[in-house]
Amino acid sequence: MEDKKILVLARRDHGEAMRVAAGLTIVGHEVGLVIMRGALADTPENARQAELLELSDISPETTVEAMGGELPLLDSAALGAAIGAADAVISV
Repeated sequence: MEDKKILVLARRDHGEAMRVAAGLTIVGHEVGLVIMRGALADTPENARQAELLELSDISPETTVEAMGGELPLLDSAALGAAIGAADAVISV
């Protein structure tokens, strides 16, 4: 199976999106993650999932200006380019 470039959009459930993104790396896909719609909650579950992202070599980005100091901030053009460059987009 050919490796794919997959982009996960964390729109509703940030923790689940992080888990999905980390899981997709198991089969060798290149995976990106964009946190959307609100800041990432400081919860034990999100902390565990953030550790998985680190182990999976996924560097999340965000479209939420309030998180711009924590994660790289994507404007609409950069988000569009990331979506266009992906072989598949998953919205969680």
